[in-house]
Amino acid sequence: MTSGTLLAVCRVHQLLPTTDSTGVTAIDKRPVVGPVKVHGLGLNGDIQASRKHHGGVSKAIYAYSQDDADYWAAELGTDIQPGLFGENLRIAGLPVSEAVIGERWQIGDGTVLEVTCPRTPCRNFAAWMKQPSWVRRFAAAGRVGTYLRVVRNGSISAGDPVTVIRRPDHGVTSGDVFRGASAEQARLLADAEASGDLALSPEIQKVLRTLKIRQDQESVAATR
Repeated sequence: MTSGTLLAVCRVHQLLPTTDSTGVTAIDKRPVVGPVKVHGLGLNGDIQASRKHHGGVSKAIYAYSQDDADYWAAELGTDIQPGLFGENLRIAGLPVSEAVIGERWQIGDGTVLEVTCPRTPCRNFAAWMKQPSWVRRFAAAGRVGTYLRVVRNGSISAGDPVTVIRRPDHGVTSGDVFRGASAEQARLLADAEASGDLALSPEIQKVLRTLKIRQDQESVAATR
């Protein structure tokens, strides 16, 4: 199967104040040395200030690819160090932003993670980056990385191999969902869940519900 390399494991360095209702952000993540334990809510020693938006079981870990970081390094004229985008994992050799929903990665000897949904950039990310129109620019590039759930706990370290051990046949990627899933892609995801091939995250289920409501409204409008 396809494989890559875990370049860095990153967790929160310090909480920073924000102007939103949470009051703090844990976006300041930096690489750590040595093995880090992985559990159902993410990395040991890490934190998400708002699990509604950036954490919980279906968004326990955020991964970003080195290829996408290199793109932004060229765009911004500065190095994009591991953790700068708030990611927990920096990975080389895998198209992280285009990973298939439900795809499973084994890291090291036994930790297994599953691709769940894309990252949606927020104003705290923009404030952290201090770049003009950052949310719009980041979204337009489509290089948003992906969230993962923990399927099997374990321990991971920089340098570990990252191997795709399962890739669902539906083919819909995290990037597809971020750009706006088509009706056909929504059907493929729904069918995959109905067949027991995967369990869609609450975030993807919400996307499918919204799409169905829009389609129903368009169908009603077309009959008038």
